[in-house]
Amino acid sequence: MTSDDTDPDRVLDAREIDGEPFSDIMSELEALEDGETLLLINSFEPAPLYGVLEGKGFTHETTEVAADEWEVRIEHA
Repeated sequence: MTSDDTDPDRVLDAREIDGEPFSDIMSELEALEDGETLLLINSFEPAPLYGVLEGKGFTHETTEVAADEWEVRIEHA
């Protein structure tokens, strides 16, 4: 279960990545230790990523911060 009142251990702002961010996201997930949280910031809801996360054993909680800013908190399930 995720908790929005704690700071994430890692932050990846996909808006700053030139090109497709998928490999960067996967690298961050591989480096994520048990108990750590990754905060992914994106310009749209990354719905296609959810199935990948679940398949790799992660949970996620998504928040729409603004029309062009979405935050996804990712943790090991």
